[in-house]
This record gives sequence, structure tokens and C-alpha cells, in this order.
Amino acid sequence: MSLQQQIEKAIEENFAISFMQLDNESHMHAGPAGESHFKLTLVSEDFIDLTRVKRQQAVYKVLSELMPQFHALALHTYTPEEWMAKGESIPASPKCGGGH
Repeated sequence: MSLQQQIEKAIEENFAISFMQLDNESHMHAGPAGESHFKLTLVSEDFIDLTRVKRQQAVYKVLSELMPQFHALALHTYTPEEWMAKGESIPASPKCGGGH
């Protein structure tokens, strides 16, 4: 199972997901190709009444055993209401500052 699949499985098993998209953005960054940089957009009712920091902490806790295997994870976490108000739009990623 690829690292991306392992991350997706861990998230699916631990959150009530309304929407999830995990993008492997490793190709956008300097260094060897592979599974080093990811962007996770996650919409869940589990995030209701949680601050942005608490949401991210919840995701990091679920992924704690996998985190040593990748370099970066951009997190975009929303409640279903926030996601709809945002127009169900995934944020664009900035260009890599490391040469790409």
C-alpha cells in the first residue's frame, strides 16, 4: 500500500468525512520524486466547535505513526457549513520556494 493510500485509510477510519481529497504534491518540490509533500482537504462534522489548531492537532494525532515517512502536509480543514460557504473550492498551493 502506498503512503498516500495509508494516509487516506487512516483519515477514513477516524473521521466522519463529508469530503476528502489528498493530493500528492511531491512533484512540485525540490528533491527526489515520491511521496514527500501532500495537501489534505478534509470536510467533517467532527470539526464543528473546534478551532483550526484543534482540527489540525486531531489530524496529526491520527497520522502520528505515518508522519516520519513524509516531509510536509498542508492541511485545509472545514466543517460542512464552512465548505459550502467557501463554494466547495480547494485552495491552490503556492509554488515551492526550493527551486521549483
